[in-house]
Amino acid sequence: MQKAVENPLKSRNGTAESGGGGTARDTLTGSRIRERRLIAGLRQADLARQVGISASYLNLIEHNRRRIGGKLLVGIAQVLGVELSMLTEGAEAALISTLREAAADAGAVAAEADRADEFAGRFPGWAEVLAANHRRIASLERTVQTLSDRLTHDPHLAASLHEVLSTAAAIRSTASILAEPGEIEPEWRDRFHGNLNEDSLRLAESSKALVAYLDESETGTERRGVPQEEVEAFFSAHGHHFPGLETGESSPEAMVQGEAGLSSDAARQLGRQRLAIYAADAQAMPLTPFSRAVGRLGPDPLALAAQFGADLPAVFRRLAAMPEGVLPTPTGLVICDASGSILFRKTLAGFAMPRYGESCPLWPLYSALGRPLVPISRRVSQLGRSSAEFECLAVAWPHHMPDFDRDPVFRSVMLIRPVTGAPGPADPPAQPVGSHCRVCPRRDCAARREPSILSEGF
Repeated sequence: MQKAVENPLKSRNGTAESGGGGTARDTLTGSRIRERRLIAGLRQADLARQVGISASYLNLIEHNRRRIGGKLLVGIAQVLGVELSMLTEGAEAALISTLREAAADAGAVAAEADRADEFAGRFPGWAEVLAANHRRIASLERTVQTLSDRLTHDPHLAASLHEVLSTAAAIRSTASILAEPGEIEPEWRDRFHGNLNEDSLRLAESSKALVAYLDESETGTERRGVPQEEVEAFFSAHGHHFPGLETGESSPEAMVQGEAGLSSDAARQLGRQRLAIYAADAQAMPLTPFSRAVGRLGPDPLALAAQFGADLPAVFRRLAAMPEGVLPTPTGLVICDASGSILFRKTLAGFAMPRYGESCPLWPLYSALGRPLVPISRRVSQLGRSSAEFECLAVAWPHHMPDFDRDPVFRSVMLIRPVTGAPGPADPPAQPVGSHCRVCPRRDCAARREPSILSEGF
């Protein structure tokens, strides 16, 4: 029988310290063993006897006062009938991360996020239930936002619904006439019956087309001929970086020709325009010198603009087009016109953007339109699941040189970067923003355009 030997790393509170490089999860194997033993209905003495150690030594292990590994851990896993990974750190890494996300998203609810390791180790079943519910809520939120965007802004869906509703209204009108008391002349009655038959056939066809559209759009990757969507998908597929345009070996026209993702003439025209802007930015700020300047000056748009003699919008676009590894953090980009309509987006994980227009009016992107040529920097936090904060840099500029007695046409661009460090004591609090009003749970917002469909919030 193996004897319990006093651990020299035992701390004052009676638990074994992990030593150099260990983590809190390293010391929770004993808790997991205890929970699995109780689930299996084994007494401590029975498990100890089957693995060849004393009950007192197993008691120390289960209370995380002795480190365990190797053959003994394998033997315990076999007796308990579980995978070895269920008793080790690796099995819980993703689970603990999900629990901490759930704690962060709880908002005002005080959750002990720093004790997620202990909770997962002692109550693995409940931890899995909580993590599964958190993932389900996240999935439902994404579904709600997607469906809200489509119902509100998808032109194809709106046209289909209008066709169904108008046909149903025509049928109801004809049926109400036929249902009125009194005789109708045979000629008019036959005409109404004919109209009723034609409208019924039209309703059946439009309903079938609507169902087919919804089924295909849920499973397919087709962008349904929305030019801006196709262009954004094209840029995203290339990682927003085009080596051929960087070196001048390719041209916007050549890249657009034969591109299967740009299915319409309008999408190809928009693609050529966006690629032409990209090529002009690459020529003004070549990749190698620009990357070196970023390494020397940091991703400071004002310093980079002064270094290359470029305007801020071009620097914003150039930063968003850098290949992976050049910038310390990923970047997002949004461009809109003076009406607030989004012209181009590069999405950033954690910062929700609506699929179509009508974004949150509190974005600095729109504040810049009221202060043309004045750079704006705001620290924002987007309400919803994620509690991450972002640095948003925005500026509005005249898209074309105005003529005499003509108003300038402004556009606004916003660069989005995740905030990695904690705010300093002198930093103002982050401005809470949303994606757009229909799926924003924030109450009493002065900028709200319409009630949220999330009546209970998330």
